[in-house]
Amino acid sequence: MSASAPARRNRRIVLAKRPEGAPQTDDFRLEEAPLPEPREGQVLLRTLFLSLDPYMRGRMNAGRSYAKPVEVGAVMEGGTVAEVVASEAAELQPGDLVLAHGGWQAFSLARPEHLRRLDPDLAPPSTALGVLGMPGFTAYSGLKVIGKPREGETLVVAAATGPVGSAVGQIARILGLRAVGIAGGERKCRALTEEFGFDAAVDHRADDFPERLRAACPDGVDIYFENVGGPVLEAVLPLLNDHARIPVCGLVSQYNASSPPPGPDRSPALMGAILTRQLTVRGFIQTQFVDALQEPFLKEMGAWVREGRVRYREDIVDGLENAPEAFIGMLGGANFGKQLVRVAEPMGTTRAAG
Repeated sequence: MSASAPARRNRRIVLAKRPEGAPQTDDFRLEEAPLPEPREGQVLLRTLFLSLDPYMRGRMNAGRSYAKPVEVGAVMEGGTVAEVVASEAAELQPGDLVLAHGGWQAFSLARPEHLRRLDPDLAPPSTALGVLGMPGFTAYSGLKVIGKPREGETLVVAAATGPVGSAVGQIARILGLRAVGIAGGERKCRALTEEFGFDAAVDHRADDFPERLRAACPDGVDIYFENVGGPVLEAVLPLLNDHARIPVCGLVSQYNASSPPPGPDRSPALMGAILTRQLTVRGFIQTQFVDALQEPFLKEMGAWVREGRVRYREDIVDGLENAPEAFIGMLGGANFGKQLVRVAEPMGTTRAAG
């Protein structure tokens, strides 16, 4: 198949129904549709890699959030690395690789101003969805803007082997902080210290997790990069120093909840700590920092990755049809590294980004 003659049908995964609690495979539907035709100023993209991210779980709900939910029957949204296969825009030609937001489908249409050209000679294209993409930028911007790191401080990050958490800890180490990672299982904890260079790792599945975390943070915690919420936050809360900062990036432990957590109301303890220890707690969406930090991020993080100072893992599943199962597994912590779906291989000769 040549770049000028793609398949005439488009395979896509749509939201079949809104999940109740944890998503199930029947909440998704694989279907075929006519191949979209690019109009003037558009390009037709063939998806090579699809990114699976925790935020997608929130988009499956109908409730209010920071972005519009996916409508039932609509294509699941998501970031993609794609190849241009047909172009009605002078800026891009067949064979170009781009970072796009094509969603869970084999083909999509886009305008050049909504794409970023990728140069495979600088970094593997898949990294544009991970360490050099949205997850890496989330780590970089949240840590720098909200965490306000200072040399010698202690940082704790949850979901630390994930694409955001692993980047947070490694950036903190580069900036002179002590980095403590929280992960699930001995294998992931070992990778945090041996592969990613964290100072300490703590298994949240351990029966004595709070005690282990306290031992790993003898000087308390100055920055807690929040990715999960729940019992992990409860264990970190007593360790927070005065004026600690908490960038709230995600709450993956709560995404599937259909009712309030059991037990007593924990909000008074949290609010009391915020008041008495003068904590800074700020939720953020990485897009709010793009204009100010995207260029320095690509420059700094790109150099750190090339120099081996920031390392990354990718967990790749083959086949668009396997995206729902991989997504469900990711929400339960089954993945190790950035979760990607390889949808297709490049068809044409890739041109270097200009």
